[in-house]
Amino acid sequence: MLKSLRQQLRSTLAGPFDRDYSELRFDDRGHGYDPFGAHRDWVEGAAAVIAPLYRWYFRVRSYGSEQIPASGPVIVASNHSGTLPFDGAMLYMDIVHHTNPPRLPRPIVDLFVPSLPVVGTTFSRLGVVAGSRGNVHRLLNRGELLLIFPEGTPGIGKPFSERYHLQTWREGHAELAIRHQAPVVPVAMIGPEEQMPQIAQIPVSLFGAPYLPIPLTLLPLPVRYHIHYGAPIPLHRDYRPEQADDPAIVHEAAQRIKDAVQCLLDHGLRQREGVFT
Repeated sequence: MLKSLRQQLRSTLAGPFDRDYSELRFDDRGHGYDPFGAHRDWVEGAAAVIAPLYRWYFRVRSYGSEQIPASGPVIVASNHSGTLPFDGAMLYMDIVHHTNPPRLPRPIVDLFVPSLPVVGTTFSRLGVVAGSRGNVHRLLNRGELLLIFPEGTPGIGKPFSERYHLQTWREGHAELAIRHQAPVVPVAMIGPEEQMPQIAQIPVSLFGAPYLPIPLTLLPLPVRYHIHYGAPIPLHRDYRPEQADDPAIVHEAAQRIKDAVQCLLDHGLRQREGVFT
């Protein structure tokens, strides 16, 4: 049934997003799922569902996607915002669409996300992975492309007055990049920080989530997304693996990544003509 639905979606939404997903690398051990629960048919079906949002609602414009390495371990580090993670879905779609052969991004999420009913299982099928050190180590050892938002949950909950100002920047991604000799591609997303302003946060913990957001709008506004990729930061050449144990080195590397993302944000904001254009 899933295969039939996938074929119907491909027929309906055929066009520039009709990729050959058979080229996606999957360590499925012969039964369709990889060790983290990702499934090729789910990825292809989700891409078809996301495509209308990408093409016609958020009207995503992408700049510099050629900076993404075609193979090998890599960390894509981006700002995070928007109350609900539409930004993650658009970046996921952008990477799948602009890499050739297509690479499957592995979004790394807070540990409470996999416990969410229905959502947790669905995300796993699409390649999302809980952010434990063991999971990330295994993915990088396998040469995967990781999608990491170092601002974490505070990023999507930042006040509207602090849009495009990076929140506390977690440093674990820098340590892992050094340890596994993986380049880091900085990314700035312009648009999602205005898509769904929050007016309140109710301190109610549901399934481990830190709060219940109260947005100004029920649906995200049709802002135009601009996704800017920067040149890979060569932590794999600038630091030796054993330097991942030095907190000062890790802090320095994380700051380099944060500065690169903020620079891309500032550049993108200067280029943008308007929130919806």
